[in-house]
Amino acid sequence: MSAVLKGTLMYLANRRPVYRLIMQHDLLRGLTQRYVAGEELADGIVVAQTLNTQGLLVSLDHLGESVTNGAEARRATAAYLDALEAIAEEQCEASISLKLTQLGLDLSHEMCVAHLRKILERARQLDTFVRIDMESSAYTQRTLDVHKELWNEGFHNVGIVLQAYLYRTAADVERAIEMGVQVRLCKGAYLEPARVAYPDKADVDANYARLMERLLIHGNHPAIATHDDRLILRSQEIVENEKISRERFDFEMLFGVRRDLQLRLVREGYRVRVYLPYGKEWYPYLVRRLAERPANIGFFVRSLVTEALAGRRNGRP
Repeated sequence: MSAVLKGTLMYLANRRPVYRLIMQHDLLRGLTQRYVAGEELADGIVVAQTLNTQGLLVSLDHLGESVTNGAEARRATAAYLDALEAIAEEQCEASISLKLTQLGLDLSHEMCVAHLRKILERARQLDTFVRIDMESSAYTQRTLDVHKELWNEGFHNVGIVLQAYLYRTAADVERAIEMGVQVRLCKGAYLEPARVAYPDKADVDANYARLMERLLIHGNHPAIATHDDRLILRSQEIVENEKISRERFDFEMLFGVRRDLQLRLVREGYRVRVYLPYGKEWYPYLVRRLAERPANIGFFVRSLVTEALAGRRNGRP
């Protein structure tokens, strides 16, 4: 996909007028169901249980980011506390993933830390793992700072995500290894300037392979988050050559992407965790998935154009 097209989609992900158009007229609902469990926690739990029966682990993500006031941050915190209770009550093989801007990071560092602390306290009581998702590079250091603050308070049930397309990530991986922090390694899904991130896919892939090897050999239960067959094959070679137990790491993949690969890896005896989002704020997440999946772009564009033309005919703005 061209950088221009990806950039356009990432721009649309943050456009509230487009968001309102799609949500108001139920656009892309069918496509959303492919990548999102549903709009309610109960939907996420039902899908998580189904995935568990197939031998798949789950990371539940209550969709939402960049809240604009304290009430929204408190609601997001409550939603995650509810998710923790549901996971325990239904005995799901699941952890949770969350974004710090959803907990109020843009409003107040102290607010965000307090909300995350509350979640981590309950997660520790329920023996559930929490992963802090990584957002754009503007949040990388702030995210790691929040994590370190709570890690130093003794909350070791919380991991991080590091993105292979950023130049800084090699150093961040080494610090995580030294601390014993669990890392999910992904390529990165945001549009970043060349001054902070590798612009070429080949360079991102090469960096991913290097960091993956470091984490597999020296890290604390890393999550190898990729659908790339070549990188998965390389990880299997490393595991075989270094005699690493398949219990010491996870493959992690997105709900609705490469289901065949997920199930094949389970049959081969690997741990596979599915990143399973749910909630009403699905639009930004879906557009990022579209930016990664060119085959769906035509459907997306046709839906927008058809709805816009229908709106004009019917006198809607």
